[in-house]
Amino acid sequence: MNKGVTLREIARLAKVSTATVSRAINRVPTVDPVLARRIRKVIEKEGYFPNTNARALVRGHRRSLGLIVSEITNPFFPEIVQTFAKLGVQHDYEILLSSIDHDPRLLETTARQMIERRVGGVAILTFGDELPLIDALTARNVPVFVVDADSSGPLLKTVQIDYEHGIRQAVQHLAALGHERIAFIGGPRDLKTATIRRSAVEKCLKEIGLELLPELFVDGDHTIEAGMKALSALAAMPDRPSAVLCSNDMTAIGVMRAAFDLCLNIPQDLSVVGFDDIRLAQFMAPPLTTVQMSQTEIAQLSFSALLDSLEPTRHGNGRQMYSMKTNLILRQSTALAPGCLVNRAATARSEADMVLKLAEKMQSRKDRTRSLEPHRRDMFSVLQVGPT
Repeated sequence: MNKGVTLREIARLAKVSTATVSRAINRVPTVDPVLARRIRKVIEKEGYFPNTNARALVRGHRRSLGLIVSEITNPFFPEIVQTFAKLGVQHDYEILLSSIDHDPRLLETTARQMIERRVGGVAILTFGDELPLIDALTARNVPVFVVDADSSGPLLKTVQIDYEHGIRQAVQHLAALGHERIAFIGGPRDLKTATIRRSAVEKCLKEIGLELLPELFVDGDHTIEAGMKALSALAAMPDRPSAVLCSNDMTAIGVMRAAFDLCLNIPQDLSVVGFDDIRLAQFMAPPLTTVQMSQTEIAQLSFSALLDSLEPTRHGNGRQMYSMKTNLILRQSTALAPGCLVNRAATARSEADMVLKLAEKMQSRKDRTRSLEPHRRDMFSVLQVGPT
């Protein structure tokens, strides 16, 4: 392998012009496929690596995409990052990852890094805090993708998530199990998605005729610690709730930990439902029932939308606004409400007694029928013979 091989030498070995090599490297669709394959073979044989800085100068941007998340240590984001990165490799895009850690001071710095690195587009998956980033990037003609933006445009694409669909399923599931005192532990009041989830819970509880009791709505911050603190307060009530809905899975995990400390059995004493369906949810003890908001689908949508903006010849759909539903995933952290379990057991016993009594009556009738059978036969024979 020649470590000093240049673009000109690749062109000479492939017997094409340097311009054709450049277009093949940049995957320009007008390059003849046969020539493109020949050039790639020479590049692989000679171990040539294109100068990405030079390519960025020619195109005005690097073949790279930015991905901004709010908190890289949050278990919700690793699957998003992994899926986005895999798609980057498949489509020959570098990925510049940044985590703002809910710190407003990092917004300007992050936007500047993306612009200075000449990224082609940026997926802002912070679920809040994104307005300064949108303004800074679109002002430099950098396409962006965000979650739950109020509007869209040529440089701004978004996905509207239907939180209400999955939350309605969760509320109706708990109601069907006999739960009437259902608590909700929310997220930060200044986080748009947390506010949307709380409103959806309130609406769905009203739909089935359950009273909205202020003491059963507790504010949290989407952390394990907040879930533990909230359940400690709820469990101290004279009439504690029999089920808890949580604004995210981390809160639900905190609830499950606090339940263990308080000697509350899940789901026999307390049913718990999360939101997000992070990978950890299925490995909890018991496995957590939760509303799934697919992280893989979010990553795929954001990557595809940015590619549509950057590659006009790509057979994309050209949409600016996407939609995505949430759905309830049933596992083992929910069960019949404790009082409902007793009532149903009593009802079952009553029904069993009724069945036994009915069976006894039927058996008694059969016995009487058998005892009358000889008399019936004698009467039938007399009727057949008739008078002499």
